[in-house]
Amino acid sequence: MGLFRRNKNTNKPIIRQILDLVPPWLFKSCTNTYKTDKGVSKYRTYDQFVALTFGQLNKCQGLSDISSDIGVSEIFIQDLGLSQSPARSTMSDGNKNRDWHVFESLYYRLLSHYKSVLKQHHNTHIIKEIKGKVVKLVDSSTISLCLSMFDWAEFRTAKGGIKLHTSWDYNLMIPDVVNITGAKVHDRYGLEQLIYPKDTIVVEDRAYFDFALMLNRIKAENVFVTRIKTNTLYKTVEELELPENIDQNILKDEIIQLTSAKAIETGISEHKLRLVHVYKEDENKVIAVITNQLDWEYNTIAELYKKRWDIELFFKALKQNLQVKTFWGTSENAVKSQIFVALINYLLLELIKRTISKISVAFSNLSEKIRFCLYHYLSLDYVCNQVREGVRKVKPPNQMKMTFEQNLFSG
Repeated sequence: MGLFRRNKNTNKPIIRQILDLVPPWLFKSCTNTYKTDKGVSKYRTYDQFVALTFGQLNKCQGLSDISSDIGVSEIFIQDLGLSQSPARSTMSDGNKNRDWHVFESLYYRLLSHYKSVLKQHHNTHIIKEIKGKVVKLVDSSTISLCLSMFDWAEFRTAKGGIKLHTSWDYNLMIPDVVNITGAKVHDRYGLEQLIYPKDTIVVEDRAYFDFALMLNRIKAENVFVTRIKTNTLYKTVEELELPENIDQNILKDEIIQLTSAKAIETGISEHKLRLVHVYKEDENKVIAVITNQLDWEYNTIAELYKKRWDIELFFKALKQNLQVKTFWGTSENAVKSQIFVALINYLLLELIKRTISKISVAFSNLSEKIRFCLYHYLSLDYVCNQVREGVRKVKPPNQMKMTFEQNLFSG
């Protein structure tokens, strides 16, 4: 296993230091709200959170892996804040029966707790014309499931699935709303709130292109930026002049009005809209981006729509670095618990990445380093900033200051 103590060590393994980023009072508040420890003597909510977090960060394939890996040493169990290692059957019962809303609540409470820190340390490119504005990126991602095992998640005839409907806060660079539904639910109906406070900018793909939604956002003084559907009928009111030899990827910028019968019926046809045609060289295609903002620079609209890639990168990072495709239980409660614990781990890793890591590192690289060092008694600062790729030479014995604790795994 390679647990050792050196001069860079702390008295807690890496995983415990990550768990300690969750304030105990906040965790207790969530458990009290949902009464998830009522009548429980051994496998409490915290024990389940430790087990699921360990499984996420260590990318365990099953409950047996989690049980045996945590139980590797009595000292390790104790340093995780547990009185005993969790049994496979106990974890299975907890995942099935303990209300998943406690972990959903924990995610949102942690997001609120660390909001100012996350906002202060995000590294995204700021679009000058919308600096200081509230921007929401809205999208969804589907996770396939075996229908014979997850019969509650019916998707197609012989296929199951769930969908993560997500609102991504551009200023925090992290999801501020996640709703888990069956994969059958259309993106348009996946989030309860699609109308936002005044002056909010909403960026989304054409799955959310809906005349009634657009009209309601205009009334709420939201700004929407989305792709127009290819069969949408409209008339050009004015074609705006584009500067020569600048931004050659912008092919056309025009003021339009929607003219279809449905547009007239909903009333959106009475409003002037903006349509910017952008050429995507990497895909060799033209994307038409529609918005109700008539005054911005055309490249602001194009850049905003391009920002959708941030939420796509989030889905990719979540699926590749945490366990949201292999599930440790087949019930709806178990799946949702696991996903929200994955989201909590994503938030905590992002917090570490932005505040402790002094070097620029991809989320996947940080996740990998954390996983390799999960059992080690090293500081997070050391793991983030000293552990890296490349050859490291061992100093001659007389130059090494190194103490191994004897019988580290003995009871």
